[in-house]
Amino acid sequence: MERPEHEVKVEVDRRAFLMTAGAVAGVAAAAGLEGILAARRAPAFAQGTRLQLLHWADFVPAGDVELKRQTTEAGKLFGAEITVEHINANDLQPRITAAVQSGNGPDIIQMLHNWPHLYASALADVGDLAEWKGKDQGGYYDQAEAAARDGKRWLALPYHIVGAQFAYRKSWFDEVGQTTWPKTYDELRQVGMKLKKKGHPIGQTLGHTFGDAPAWSYPLLWAYGGAETDKAGHAALNSKGTVESVKFMQAFWKDACDEGGLAWDDTNNNRAFLSGEISGTLNGASIFIAAKRGSEKIKDEKGEPLWRDIQHGAHPSGPAGVAPYHVAFNHAVMKYSTNQKLAKDLLKWLHGKEQFGKWFEVEAGFSVGSTKFWETHPMWTTIDDAMKGYRTAARGSRMFGYAGPASAKATEAYSKYIITDMYAKAVQGMNAEDAVKWAAGELKKIYG
Repeated sequence: MERPEHEVKVEVDRRAFLMTAGAVAGVAAAAGLEGILAARRAPAFAQGTRLQLLHWADFVPAGDVELKRQTTEAGKLFGAEITVEHINANDLQPRITAAVQSGNGPDIIQMLHNWPHLYASALADVGDLAEWKGKDQGGYYDQAEAAARDGKRWLALPYHIVGAQFAYRKSWFDEVGQTTWPKTYDELRQVGMKLKKKGHPIGQTLGHTFGDAPAWSYPLLWAYGGAETDKAGHAALNSKGTVESVKFMQAFWKDACDEGGLAWDDTNNNRAFLSGEISGTLNGASIFIAAKRGSEKIKDEKGEPLWRDIQHGAHPSGPAGVAPYHVAFNHAVMKYSTNQKLAKDLLKWLHGKEQFGKWFEVEAGFSVGSTKFWETHPMWTTIDDAMKGYRTAARGSRMFGYAGPASAKATEAYSKYIITDMYAKAVQGMNAEDAVKWAAGELKKIYG
């Protein structure tokens, strides 16, 4: 199994872990999970039980390997057949919809962003788990809670957050006189112009893809003072700030970007960066991690390991400031599942400090916790300098639907890629005001 460059042992007090891990159904209260662990025997009730998880295919493949190891171990512990299916993240929502409509499918489904709000009526309550985890691990980031809680109940259990920052080629930026990451969108456009003239454009997707497109589009909108809704949740997109953000995007696209990015999904920019076709791209840390772990094969144009030339920069600032977005991941227990108790016991085990800590190390900064506890993990003291910005990346992230609350309506707007399409239409020739008017009309149909 592939492991991170810096192995860090997670020190967890065994008694504290056993006390928080919870009892498994069917086992006498006096025994609980501690008794199962001590005896190394599965609870009798679970023999022959099957449990299925549906997950995305991780951009750090070793993370999927570790999750598989953990679920195999849990299967032996709980006396159940536990399987994990990994699929492309762009295929998750169709699978979720099909499962909900048929009332049959995986017992636990990994959901991204604020998807739990859209499927709320089909999700089992996990309030006890969510409250336990928040108290046990230092409290949730605001975004993690907004994604999984509707104000009344917990719709899903926050799992982790993938921080979005710009991976960029430090030497190429230096060559055009930009020795630090640009602080503003205008500065990014200026350096991008120079880089594109040298054959090193910036790569950014405006396609219908789950992560990189909305993680670019929404912060750009917010940084210029635009917003989907007002605080009451009513459509409020058509504003001067929104129009200015679209005009910026039109100029940035032409001056600085690889214009083939309209057709990209979340994998294309990774491949383009690693092959030397682009100089920078908004992404998680997977590009750096892939380059580091594949250093024998992934080289720069000088034949040197590419990872040594990769740095990361945060979202730039616009006229209204900096407003980042990072991708929240959750575990939802489906109401149709006939094994909800076992599903919740498994999640408590996977989300506990011991098991999550092992997975967290393998992710090496690509996926950070949904709680603030993981900022204090010793891994951050040994990780490469280029990765250290991800330690606190989840702070201050907004959620879709801003300035109103996270909601099913906001998830619907995301799922239809209305904000991303507003920018895509504009860079393909639509007048900025018309692109905003179109998007505002689409949001009006959803928000009212």
